[in-house]
Amino acid sequence: MCGIVGAVAQRNVQGILLEGLKRLEYRGYDSAGMAILSPDGLQRSRAVGKVAALEERLATQSLVGRCGIAHTRWATHGKPSEINAHPHVSNERVAVVHNGIIENHEALRGELAEAGYAFTSETDTEVVAHLVDREYRRHGDLLGAVQAALARLHGAYALGVIHADEPGVIVGARKGSPLVVGAGIDEAFLGSDPLALLQVTDRFIYLQEGDVVRLSGAGRIEIFDAAGGTAEREVHTFEHGDGAASKGDYRHFMQKEIFEQPTVITAALEGRLGEGSVPPECFGPDAEVLFQQVKQIHIVACGTSYHAGMVARYWLERYAGVPVQVEVASEYRYRTVVVPEGTLFVTLSQSGETADTLAALRFAREQGYLGSLAICNVPGSSLVRESDLTLMTQAGPEIGVASTKAFTTQLTALMLLTLALGRVKGLAAGTQAELVDNLRRLPRLVNQVLALDDAIEALSMAFAEKHHALFLGRGAHFPIALEGALKLKEISYIHAEAYPAGELKHGPLALVDSEMPVISVAPNDELLDKLKSNLQEVRARGGELFVFADEQVGIKEEEGVRVLCLPHVHEALAPILYTIPLQLLSYHVAVLKGTDVDQPRNLAKSVTVE
Repeated sequence: MCGIVGAVAQRNVQGILLEGLKRLEYRGYDSAGMAILSPDGLQRSRAVGKVAALEERLATQSLVGRCGIAHTRWATHGKPSEINAHPHVSNERVAVVHNGIIENHEALRGELAEAGYAFTSETDTEVVAHLVDREYRRHGDLLGAVQAALARLHGAYALGVIHADEPGVIVGARKGSPLVVGAGIDEAFLGSDPLALLQVTDRFIYLQEGDVVRLSGAGRIEIFDAAGGTAEREVHTFEHGDGAASKGDYRHFMQKEIFEQPTVITAALEGRLGEGSVPPECFGPDAEVLFQQVKQIHIVACGTSYHAGMVARYWLERYAGVPVQVEVASEYRYRTVVVPEGTLFVTLSQSGETADTLAALRFAREQGYLGSLAICNVPGSSLVRESDLTLMTQAGPEIGVASTKAFTTQLTALMLLTLALGRVKGLAAGTQAELVDNLRRLPRLVNQVLALDDAIEALSMAFAEKHHALFLGRGAHFPIALEGALKLKEISYIHAEAYPAGELKHGPLALVDSEMPVISVAPNDELLDKLKSNLQEVRARGGELFVFADEQVGIKEEEGVRVLCLPHVHEALAPILYTIPLQLLSYHVAVLKGTDVDQPRNLAKSVTVE
């Protein structure tokens, strides 16, 4: 969601903060701002819109100082405006940046107003600035003031706080929203994402839930846990190069990330495939013992990750013989959950900080599950730290808001889970070996699909003036249809929905006409003949069909039917392969329509509030 950058350095920090904000633009935001402690006191600059608007303002009214904080805001409380933009200040002495939501802000606002504080914004964050100011007057110390203020806050937050009376100090805190510390050479940095700080360091400390950190001169970093005691946290070296935050020769990050998929799928498989099976140890040293006890699986996730879980249900029930239930995380913990004996709780998340998924994991701990497994892309994330078993997807940083490579690497990881669990549950050795062999071939097949980019771009022309689209799939490809519809609506703003193809006659056929393009995936599996019948139903109603079909199935182009042939793939792995053309189609349609591909309106990359 929103982005935080902070720096205590040996040089003017304006450039560091501004570059950090630019690197966080992918997260989605509507305004940006910066506060720096200069020799003349606290200085602040804010602007509505892109970081470029703030940069333009700083070009004529620069801020000078060696300690400062900056922020990109995505509106939750109060409309996008300069007065609501962060940082928020109190008495021109305290400045605060904040990600998350303060749930008791209304009560605190009333209390602080009675104490004489005047509010200038509609945000929940301003109460934090005034609260810290009041506590500072009592403690005379910024660390103590922040810790006292935190005791009054209910909700989720990542905070960066500075005070004019302590010009070389930043205090940060996290609860329910990610925050990292960057360790430089005699310098220290704060960020909501390591990508914001890669221009100054590749060494990071991932703060844990409830941690408070004090950054001061000469790069000093002091961390305190939720109880107030001194805490030691491991320093991690960031594994991905600084180039991960650059588009390179691609027009958009989304385009780059689509074309990275052969590489990242290879990385997701590396070291995890045995000669003819997947060793359970890939998921941790205790995984095999735990897997032997698994009788059922609950998968909980949001958005694109939820679609990955829906695909995995087909795989796990077919090959591991284990019943699977897939839930939307935002709904899961608000109902009475019945947990059968021996149930494994599985979460999927690109960032590992998705608020609803994290809350579901914490709720699940009290429900009597056998254990928890996180499939995630960020090693130091909360989801990874708080789960019993983990598997990293190895997708590398994903900047585009619309997830692409994170989705296909999640699917790859879920197939690894299927085979590891299947091995424990007695899946035939020949079937295991066959799937492992086909997994090894998968990156090459993805490359072949990417080579169809020009043909898919040509297909996209038919969508430029359309306002609605229908996606169809059967079996494990119904979730792929859902994912295709999600991608199209996310970045092109075309209304799109997906249905199981067999449900056409139960309602969706009423929508089909020449203005409603219908997109279908047609792999060579046992449901192919039924799918062909469903497609004929569309043609009989005058619908225009766009079919991505296995080269062996023999679906031919005719009037009103456009066919793009994909290389033959093992039917179990077809959902991974058939995702790619739908991503490319959505991308090219969005480019034609001139939308903001990497930062679609109203959306954010990391949804760290409920």
